Amino acid sequence: MRNVRERLKFIKPLEPIQVETPPVSDDWLHEIKYDGFRTQLIRDWAGVRAFSRNGHDWSQRYWPIVTAAEKLPAESFIIDGEMIAPDPDGRPNFHEMHSRMTWNAELLAFVAFDLLYLNGEHVRVLPLIERKAKLWDLIKPAKGIIQYSDHVDGNGAAFFEGVEKMGLEGMVSKRRTSSYRSGKQDFWVKTKCWEVGTFELWGVKREPGKPAVGIVARDGKYAGSPTITLPKQLRDRLE
Repeated sequence: MRNVRERLKFIKPLEPIQVETPPVSDDWLHEIKYDGFRTQLIRDWAGVRAFSRNGHDWSQRYWPIVTAAEKLPAESFIIDGEMIAPDPDGRPNFHEMHSRMTWNAELLAFVAFDLLYLNGEHVRVLPLIERKAKLWDLIKPAKGIIQYSDHVDGNGAAFFEGVEKMGLEGMVSKRRTSSYRSGKQDFWVKTKCWEVGTFELWGVKREPGKPAVGIVARDGKYAGSPTITLPKQLRDRLE
């Protein structure tokens, strides 16, 4: 017999494949790629918890979002989304994430983009467009500390052009009929916006099995961590 007091478990996130250009057919929907920390909100009989993309419990760091999620009208859920540090205009400011997590967690926001479980039902087997409709019904009006990731249907090239003009990180395209499966899947793809310019190289971060990542700055201020794609001889000189 199943223990009725068993807690809901973290589900390994679905990860999009990176592509150079977004899909253009009408069976895809497109969302902004939010620059923050992937987060999963889980509610069961014992309350709400917040987990990092690797399954670490970060509920205390995200306590205002956890408190807000306690008020959502459902007995149980698992919501996938991104924790961001929004500027006054709503744009995510990744450079503010660590500071707000430490000192001003009430200035964070959670952008929900998928629903995996609701009131005893594993809804991740449903088509994405149906899961998003259920998600909206759960969190609407979703204009405060818990927000909703809006999407557009089709016309990926025009959406990407708009994302670039807004100076955002990129976009994520998802097949409307896709289910939710953990790990890298080709029915979710991400297209990043690239900035061309001259930067100061502060250092290089290396992890086994992963591409080298630079730590770069502009005008003395941290400007990001791009992947280093150089010939091997030049990469070796950066060691």
